[in-house]
Amino acid sequence: MAEHHLPPEPVVGRKGGVHADDLTRGRRRYYYPSYYYGGYTGGGGGRALCFALLVLLLAAGITWLVLYVVYRPSHPTLAVTSAAVLALYNATNAAGGSPTAVAASFQFTLVLCNPSARSAARYDRLTAYAAYRGQALTPPAPLPPLAQDAGDAVAVAPVLGGGGRAEAVPVSPDTAAALAADAAYGVLAIRVVVLGRVRFVSGPFHRGWHSLYARCDVLLGLRSKAGGGAAAGRSNGGAGGWPQQAALLGEPACNVDM
Repeated sequence: MAEHHLPPEPVVGRKGGVHADDLTRGRRRYYYPSYYYGGYTGGGGGRALCFALLVLLLAAGITWLVLYVVYRPSHPTLAVTSAAVLALYNATNAAGGSPTAVAASFQFTLVLCNPSARSAARYDRLTAYAAYRGQALTPPAPLPPLAQDAGDAVAVAPVLGGGGRAEAVPVSPDTAAALAADAAYGVLAIRVVVLGRVRFVSGPFHRGWHSLYARCDVLLGLRSKAGGGAAAGRSNGGAGGWPQQAALLGEPACNVDM
């Protein structure tokens, strides 16, 4: 059975006596302790302290959010502005007959842009290579470390594949046949891949290193020369139509992941 709590015995008058002011229409005025009806004011200092801490935490959170939005860096962008084919030939015989191999060398002008308005960018351990149909045509070529101020752009023109005396790279027979056919037709779809790491410096904030994976899909227009098609022969001082400047057909599609 639930217990019922009754209010404490009333205190007559103010200080134990009956006064004239305590009589209202023949009735006594009773006073009950204030704490019984919630009038107890003890612990006000603790509540004020909790409120101050809450306001402080809220102000700190708002400040951090504003700094994050202001200094948050944007992903860098990559673009290909020009290309040249220095060598491109079937190197299966040079590789000893097995496996199927091709020798290719390209030079691309790559433009790395830092679109962040308040963050500088640092690049390190950069390498680049050219690929065709998901298979590498050139070994990875190291690139120098790069530094960019906010909103700055840096252009590099690495030679991928070693130049005129390109290094033979094993590929599948289907890839070698498709590469020869596309080169003879005069249109070559190449993917330029850049790997490395990037770090952003935003005012007083220094972020850690992030892995960088950038790629550009470029469509190269090749010219046929006398003495063989665009895919003919081994490069030897320009034999077989190499080296030659290649036209960029359309706007290269580039993506950068971090």
